[in-house]
Amino acid sequence: MRDCADAAVNVLAWFHCFNGIAGDMAFGALVDAGADIDEILAIVRRIPVTGWEVEAEPVLRCGLASTKLHVHAKEDSIVRTAGHIVGLVEEARLPVRVRDRTLAVFGALAEAEGRLHRRPPTQVHFHEVGGIDAIVDVVGTCAALEVLDVDEVYASVVAVGTGMIRAAHGLLPNPPPAVVELLRGAPTIGRDSGVEMTTPTGAALLAGMAVGFGSLPPMTVRATGYGAGTRDLDGTPNVTQVVIGDEIVARSEGETGQGQPMVVLEVNVDDATGEVLAHAIAAALEAGAADAWVIPAVMKKGRPGHVVAALVDGALAASVAATLTGETGAIGIRGRPVERWAAPRAIDAVDVAGVPVRVKVSPGRVKAEFDDAARVARLYGLPLREVQRRAEHAWHEHHLGLVPDEGTGDAPDGPDDEPA
Repeated sequence: MRDCADAAVNVLAWFHCFNGIAGDMAFGALVDAGADIDEILAIVRRIPVTGWEVEAEPVLRCGLASTKLHVHAKEDSIVRTAGHIVGLVEEARLPVRVRDRTLAVFGALAEAEGRLHRRPPTQVHFHEVGGIDAIVDVVGTCAALEVLDVDEVYASVVAVGTGMIRAAHGLLPNPPPAVVELLRGAPTIGRDSGVEMTTPTGAALLAGMAVGFGSLPPMTVRATGYGAGTRDLDGTPNVTQVVIGDEIVARSEGETGQGQPMVVLEVNVDDATGEVLAHAIAAALEAGAADAWVIPAVMKKGRPGHVVAALVDGALAASVAATLTGETGAIGIRGRPVERWAAPRAIDAVDVAGVPVRVKVSPGRVKAEFDDAARVARLYGLPLREVQRRAEHAWHEHHLGLVPDEGTGDAPDGPDDEPA
């Protein structure tokens, strides 16, 4: 626990879900980041459920040291409802933040399942997520955040798989319907993998606790950890990363102070096609870079080339550097320390012609996410700028009570005009 001198420090946890997230992976990542397993389990044991034990195993995933959390639980035939789970949690007398986070996670899951099965949330039956192992994963993750004194939880873009998977209800699409519901409004990316990369428990943890999604928030890094999944994936570590650090508050205009320490990585390439350069930029961003760009350059002997650069937190510099060199074929890379003052931002969602469009909200500005706006533009044959204008106007109207503009044209406005 923090001492009085650190009471004003806001501690953040950022889950990097480049290969998805599951309950045991989130739990394992926090243990790997330094959360004491004995302190965690002392809290979890307050839940009036018996017949389980936890083992933290150090493992390698694609050569990356990580922690695999095993929850060994006796099989029981109890199908618990959301109301049953709430009763267990309230009876346990958990620390306040552990209780509130646990209830938020199961509450988010109950609402999602209720929408899917047309039931009141309190009457939803949890199957896999109501099992003892899932309860331990959720409460253990919340307890680990408490042990690490985490105040706010953030997450990256969330990776999901494809194809079909088997669940309690039979074969389901991948990602499962509950995962899609839970990640409504969150940025996601599909991988060409038949593995269930993000589970309902993992998605519920993010839905119940994450206050924002995107790149690593401004912080001074304290620790990082990796929670391993069960499977080995070809060519990529099957882990969820967590980064723990002290929040860096953006400077106001005219205010002096220290910015967020970052690293700029650069490679020079003179033999890469435009397609390779574009893919390298996308890969660097997926690896955790806060920004990435390409600058035309004249190389030695007058050859035309490019400088591929990425802005990255120091905790992720090694993995992003490996991505840049691997994708460009460069045999070396350079880096230099810089400082960044980033304005606080949050991701929200609005409805445009019956389709959700994410918007990025920062002080004095609201900006529609390009990919979402482009999708709506393609669906309805609208100009991209018009979709962006509608999305940003919808946010202002909803949050600031602005009067809608008139004369928006005859383009489709709602679900009745959606394509079949």
